[in-house]
Amino acid sequence: MRTLLVGFGVVGVALLGWGLRVGTVHAAPDEAATPQFYATRVQPILKEHCYRCHGGMNHRGGLNLATRAGMMKGGHDGPVVVAGDPAKSLLVRLIRHEGPANDPMPMPPKLPEISGADIATVTRWVKAGAIMPDDVPRR
Repeated sequence: MRTLLVGFGVVGVALLGWGLRVGTVHAAPDEAATPQFYATRVQPILKEHCYRCHGGMNHRGGLNLATRAGMMKGGHDGPVVVAGDPAKSLLVRLIRHEGPANDPMPMPPKLPEISGADIATVTRWVKAGAIMPDDVPRR
């Protein structure tokens, strides 16, 4: 008798009668947990929508999103990223326009509007641990 067992994220095969067993197969790690994902997918979004005020020489609100150190330090309101927790990350709440109701200038400005796909990319990156290179090259 041959049996194929398939579970959530695990595939096990037992060929009874032949005594052959194949072990556990794990899912590949999420590419969002790599510095390359940040450099190729997240950084371009931040450059387009955030760097004008929070990159290069501009650090409005004390926030510099162009470097790892600046992002981890945060701005006048504290850290903007809680690695692994998009719901607690101010950056994610702001790009979703879910920032504080009393904010006199919601961030980022509505134009150009951040697409749902870009918001999902940043959210995925934060959820995967907000991994980024120590020194992000400025382009």
